[in-house]
Amino acid sequence: MAEKGNPSVYRYVAALVGALLGVTNVVRADNPIIQTIYTADPAPYVWNNTLWLFADHDENGSMTYNMKDWRLFSSTDMVNWRDWGVVMSLKTFSWAKADAWAGQVVARNGKFYYYVPMTRNGASYGIGVGVSDSITGPYKDALGKPLVANGAIDPTVWIDDDGQAYLYWGNPNLYWIKLNNDMVSYSGSINNAQMSSFQGNFAEGPWFYKRNSTYYLVYAGHCCPEDIRYSTATGPTGPWTYRGQVMATQGASFTNHPGLIDYKGGSYFFYHNGALPGGSGYTRSIAVEKFSYGSDGSIPNMKMTTAGAPQIEPLDPYARVEAETIAFSSGLSTEASNDGGLHVTSVNNGDYIKIGGVDFGAAPGAASVSLRVAAASGGGKIELRLGSLTGSLVATCAVDATGGATTWKTVLCPLSGSATGQHDLFFKFVGSGNQNLFNLNWWQFNKNGTAAAK
Repeated sequence: MAEKGNPSVYRYVAALVGALLGVTNVVRADNPIIQTIYTADPAPYVWNNTLWLFADHDENGSMTYNMKDWRLFSSTDMVNWRDWGVVMSLKTFSWAKADAWAGQVVARNGKFYYYVPMTRNGASYGIGVGVSDSITGPYKDALGKPLVANGAIDPTVWIDDDGQAYLYWGNPNLYWIKLNNDMVSYSGSINNAQMSSFQGNFAEGPWFYKRNSTYYLVYAGHCCPEDIRYSTATGPTGPWTYRGQVMATQGASFTNHPGLIDYKGGSYFFYHNGALPGGSGYTRSIAVEKFSYGSDGSIPNMKMTTAGAPQIEPLDPYARVEAETIAFSSGLSTEASNDGGLHVTSVNNGDYIKIGGVDFGAAPGAASVSLRVAAASGGGKIELRLGSLTGSLVATCAVDATGGATTWKTVLCPLSGSATGQHDLFFKFVGSGNQNLFNLNWWQFNKNGTAAAK
């Protein structure tokens, strides 16, 4: 089944953004970075020169925490994010009942370990461990029981320079253990973290890491509503000294959750808010800001923005690009594809995908584009525009019925306009009726008019 973000809501966004484009000719709404579903509790991780973003998933229309699975996204440029779908769910853990909440992944021993909290059958919260040979999953229950079962939520994991791994977690108190080398057991007892604090300093959602010679704990404080604060220490187990606020209470969500990472020479702060239409404390969305540490290692106070992080490298349109690679979108959702990976679906008239910073190169540039599509009936068209939804029209590609919504065909579409240099690229979908016009799996531009390999 498709994971539908809330197409009617996002089509409202499209209309609003389209109106703004008529004035500014620029789409700035790249935060929140995922628009096809509601996401929360960001957990970034760098692996193989790619930034991987693990996330929780708030179900549409939730009036409480209705969370059943964990999702994965990735980027190499901090603007365009590929959707990898569900990598683990409550069904992975036979002992779990509900509440697929905030977790974190780390690699060791050639495997990936995903620490996540859940409500146990007939008991309170426990932290489980998912394990996979691939960062994209699927993850399996490593233990068949919780690793920690003291009402634990919001685990954060770090492997220190000497190879010792630590797991922190907690709400409203903060705890830690030393993990063994197998990453699914621990030595010693459960410890209370020593923090210099004032009333309400620590609430939940810790993010633990080391940078240079300083250990950091960044966390949600002063619940509720929450802000983001941080403490530092000279050792991995504290004592922790309070350093200040990272992000004040703001936005439509009464919770927040930090995730900080260095990637390709920049430092990034991930968080969540309720900024998408329909957003709230139970329907949240992940956003990101770029920042710089102070000379003393301090973290600045940041504000939520709609601009997001700047792009750090252009996207190559002459390599195959999965359609679920998106900088911003409206009205769409993704689902597992019988053609491999995921594909974009819930395509209706006026919906669109923005891909940021596409570099077509010098003249003559692109001559055609190959589109992997499937359409049950009717089909529609794809307008390819540069710079904005009303920008230069370089192609209008017809998508006719292929014999079924899962019957795939590669369509070659010649360009009618010039596509050179670097631009934001918009796929604007055009058609009639209220049903899904077609599905889109991938696209690839060609320099010589020949079709890309199927």
